Amino acid sequence: MSVQSVERALDVLEALAEHGGEAGLSEIAARTGLPYGTIHRLLRTLLARGYVRQESDRRYALGGGLVRLGGIAGGMVGVWARPYLSKLVELSGETANLAVLEGDFVVYVAQVPSPRRLRMFAEVGRRVLPHSTAVGKALLAGRPPAEAVAVFERTGMPRRTPKTIVDRSAMLAELEAVRSRGYALDLGEEELGVHCLAVPVWDGERVVAALSVSGPAERIDAIDRDDLAESMREIAADFGNELGPVAVGG
Repeated sequence: MSVQSVERALDVLEALAEHGGEAGLSEIAARTGLPYGTIHRLLRTLLARGYVRQESDRRYALGGGLVRLGGIAGGMVGVWARPYLSKLVELSGETANLAVLEGDFVVYVAQVPSPRRLRMFAEVGRRVLPHSTAVGKALLAGRPPAEAVAVFERTGMPRRTPKTIVDRSAMLAELEAVRSRGYALDLGEEELGVHCLAVPVWDGERVVAALSVSGPAERIDAIDRDDLAESMREIAADFGNELGPVAVGG
């Protein structure tokens, strides 16, 4: 049995997260559908516990109290992900990564390296912009286009390599292609000579993470993308089931 007040408090926190970590009262109300008075009461409690802070312009932002919880949770997700990442390495022979979207940035939270001498390495904890990475595209493709546009407006979509997509219309078309085929590609857009393939991880309701394999362009290009992506989606589905909401009876 769910507790309504807890669900509503979580709705408020998720509304802030989906607006890049900061939102006004009207934006929270639009996202949650809650009355203003209810939101005010929830925010007072969250403010007192340090999970929300109020800015000088009266907008609300995620607070420092979430940092400790997020750090611990991120570490646990990395532990849970390792068996699935190991399966990806066995499947592809390349380095496997798990990434999540935090605000406007993609953060790598876990990795299992390829056993090959020449291999790719993304430092756990590294933050990158989503438009130039396969994991970023997989994550943004799971959001409404308007949210992706808002991210691009804030980040500016800087060019990382000559192959980086920096035109907003072209990137929105790319995200639609990701939704259609079920996987995302980075063909030297973040780093020349490095190609990546990523698939979204659903928790049953939404995209919460992305799994990817990355390696030298010639090795990744030698793999049948559709076959690899199909197997990766199966692994991502198993991982998503582990991350998904657990029903508690009573």
